[in-house]
Amino acid sequence: MKKVCKTLNYFSKAEKIIWISAAILIILSFVIFDRSNYLTLFASLIGVTSIIFNAKGNPIGQALMIVFSLLYGYISFTFLYYGEMITYLGMTMPMAVFALISWMRHPYNGNKSEVEVNRLKKEEALFMILLSGFVTTIFYFILRVFHTANIFPGTLSVTTSFLAVYLTFRRNPYFSLAYALNDIVLLVLWTLASIENIKYVSVIVCFSAFLMSDIYAFINWKRMEKHQKS
Repeated sequence: MKKVCKTLNYFSKAEKIIWISAAILIILSFVIFDRSNYLTLFASLIGVTSIIFNAKGNPIGQALMIVFSLLYGYISFTFLYYGEMITYLGMTMPMAVFALISWMRHPYNGNKSEVEVNRLKKEEALFMILLSGFVTTIFYFILRVFHTANIFPGTLSVTTSFLAVYLTFRRNPYFSLAYALNDIVLLVLWTLASIENIKYVSVIVCFSAFLMSDIYAFINWKRMEKHQKS
């Protein structure tokens, strides 16, 4: 019981409101539009929980992201979104593993539940941009081979996902902003999917909740950065 109370007190009132609101939206959309694909429901709840822990700079968030990547990769496969499947299973999940190790190795002042915020030098930022362009180009041709549905927003998702996972690994506050951009791209992708199958509306609601949570995560990381500097 004490551990439960400690966990609840760990999150601020705003964080509790964000998580509860997101969870309610996800569950309601599942009940209204799906009612059968419990894997999507489970993945969505895991994903939004991951973001809240990431917003605190807690490595638990990266561990949950590994689980979410596996589930989301399979969900993408069911709609022939091979780009999303390859991106999450071949890039997001492995990078989440590296990020988990990196976050655990760099606690702030020995506090294992808060990672030390890092800033990128101009040279590394340029390298990241060039590397993301290279990765995007390769993925575009891979997606063409697999006849991926909605290939152009799918390719853009690769770009935003790569920037997000790279910045996450490097412990930079802008990783959440990159994930927010990725959420917007995914909202477009799954809106197109829901036109063909209404059950995917629940995935749209999922990424809407992710967008709200990622924006908060970015704001909180900037607070963390300011606090750690002082």
